[in-house]
Amino acid sequence: ITILIFFFLCPIINDYTSKQVTKDLLQVPLPEKTDVIEEFSRSGKLEGNGNGMQFFGAILIQSDLSLEELNEYYSDYRKTQWDYIVEEQNTQSIDVIEHGYDSFNAEVASQGYYIVYSWGKGLPPFEYFDLRGN
Repeated sequence: ITILIFFFLCPIINDYTSKQVTKDLLQVPLPEKTDVIEEFSRSGKLEGNGNGMQFFGAILIQSDLSLEELNEYYSDYRKTQWDYIVEEQNTQSIDVIEHGYDSFNAEVASQGYYIVYSWGKGLPPFEYFDLRGN
């Protein structure tokens, strides 16, 4: 029973971990002329080959600033090359995630939409025993 409970807890804890990545993005003050439209998080085998969990958090923002200005703004918050990445978002589809299809619910109909995302780290041993990482 203990083993079954452990395997049941792994996805719950890993989903919580990816939501924390998004929460960290939302704690950064927004630049001027910028609004958060939607937030997104997901954990699982999201890109690459082999086994392993990845933890992804993102926010969809609308801004009057350029991509270069947003990148410069968020560069102050980057601890690694995988934190606070800014890219233009021209569709609802979240193309950063390689495996599966994910999208924002909000309609992305014009220029000025950007995705800001980060990749997080999991909590051992839960990240190793989540079957979604295979």
